[in-house]
Amino acid sequence: MNIIVCIKQVPDTADVRIDPETNTLIREGVPSIINPFDENAIEAALQLKEQHGGQVTVITMGPPQAEGALRQALAMGCDEAILISDRACAGSDTLATSYILSQAIRKIGDYDLIICGKQAFDGDTAQVGPGIAEHLGIPQATYAVDVEVEEQTIHVRRLLAGRFETIEMKLPALLTADKHMNDPRHAGLRGVMQARKKEIPIWSIEEIEADPERCGLLGSPTTVIEIFPPQRSRQSQRLEGDPHEVASQLFAKLRENQIV
Repeated sequence: MNIIVCIKQVPDTADVRIDPETNTLIREGVPSIINPFDENAIEAALQLKEQHGGQVTVITMGPPQAEGALRQALAMGCDEAILISDRACAGSDTLATSYILSQAIRKIGDYDLIICGKQAFDGDTAQVGPGIAEHLGIPQATYAVDVEVEEQTIHVRRLLAGRFETIEMKLPALLTADKHMNDPRHAGLRGVMQARKKEIPIWSIEEIEADPERCGLLGSPTTVIEIFPPQRSRQSQRLEGDPHEVASQLFAKLRENQIV
């Protein structure tokens, strides 16, 4: 099987800072990691490769420092890595991002399965994976927790709200991995050393034959008007009396605030 995994590098911090001028995350001085759901996608791809043979190619779109996420994926066991990095990609929303990634996948050409993380920790839209499938015109299954491949057919078990669903699709196809799908492996020292030596090509939008008007801000129909971290406020009130009185007071407060 030839498997493509799409990953994203995200800030490794809960202390999110926003640039008030551009309404974008301030990434300078903030350590970055592979989006955790994307690690589940990588693990799923590596397990399928171990079962059926083939190759795993990992791709990402981002600034030059996103190469670090690709090398981590290589250290985990991926075979090839590609970075799409171009100033024309800056400001891409989920529609533009999925288009750019789909163009890179078209350039790669030969693939059986595309795996993405369920969603990114910094955006939480869960739109890029399905968008890629739509651009490529292939079937998709989101929220995957288990997958089995039999010749040119894939069986995917999905975790939905309070229930599971199993669907069957013909390859090529795309799926998005849920955190319950697996436990991502850690990169060993040998893998890390090999990943450091691996050459990672950097593709521009010209090389993937992407329309500039569909990339970056030009290709993004959605615009961030304002973004800010939530303001945290806490108020406490002490309830006194015997247990029965305290329980009654607590219940009254909950009803007063329409919690129950």
